[in-house]
Amino acid sequence: MGGLEVNTWHMIIDVARCHDCNNCFLADKDEFVGNDFPPYTLAQPWTGHRWMNIHRKERGQYPIVQVAYLPMPCQHCSDAPCVEASTDGAVYRRPDGLVIIDPQKAEGHPEIVDTCPYGAIYWNEEARVAQKCNGCAHLLDQGWTETRCSQVCPTGAIRLVLADDAEWTEIAAAEGLEDYHSHLGTNPRVKYKNLYRWEKVFIGGSAVFKDTDECAEGARVTISSEDQLVDKGTANNYGEFIIDRLDPGTAYTVTVEADGYQLYTTTVTPDESVNLGTIFLEKVAL
Repeated sequence: MGGLEVNTWHMIIDVARCHDCNNCFLADKDEFVGNDFPPYTLAQPWTGHRWMNIHRKERGQYPIVQVAYLPMPCQHCSDAPCVEASTDGAVYRRPDGLVIIDPQKAEGHPEIVDTCPYGAIYWNEEARVAQKCNGCAHLLDQGWTETRCSQVCPTGAIRLVLADDAEWTEIAAAEGLEDYHSHLGTNPRVKYKNLYRWEKVFIGGSAVFKDTDECAEGARVTISSEDQLVDKGTANNYGEFIIDRLDPGTAYTVTVEADGYQLYTTTVTPDESVNLGTIFLEKVAL
């Protein structure tokens, strides 16, 4: 008979739900600043550490602008570079999947900081030890079913999941979860939902009927690449449209059409999300 599946901890972060309220960041500070939790970690210093770091970016240009937020804790990778590079068990992975920096064995080893490709490890100069998010291991070992950050998130953007590999695979597939910087191959236990808001780009614009100066509500927008349809959409009652989830650095042909008006077409290669501005549709001559 095969062995039983082991339940391990995983985290889901929904980029579309994060509003940058910083409750997770503050809860992390409340838990770890000034508090030693041996053998899990020493106290986090007052400044310089962001064990739950929130990255921010603007998408598009005025007046079609979106803001995306990417919460970034330790990814607790199954193939963690920090674990592989550590000596004498200074960084180790627990059976429940959490990656821990041993505060005694890691003392005096600042090189540990540079082993994380996500920038999630920090150096505590006073204690002379590398530190990071430990998944609130001390609380989970007491029976908690939430980390401090998932507990306080008001929008449900951060969720903690205890599941075996088969269950986790099903959850990831059903919710369309992705790895941040998947090319790193670290197999992180933190996965992201709606990651396109951070890694992909959109093409937007505002369509106007030139003869009447009215918003071109209902104008049909098509995005294609290399003569293949990528996506399509419709201008809203303000004449605005956004086609999202596009690959940066790819050439796209944009067409905007409406009955009785000439076809508008242009080609763009956006490295970032782009607003094409006001597109005036010319009336077809009778």
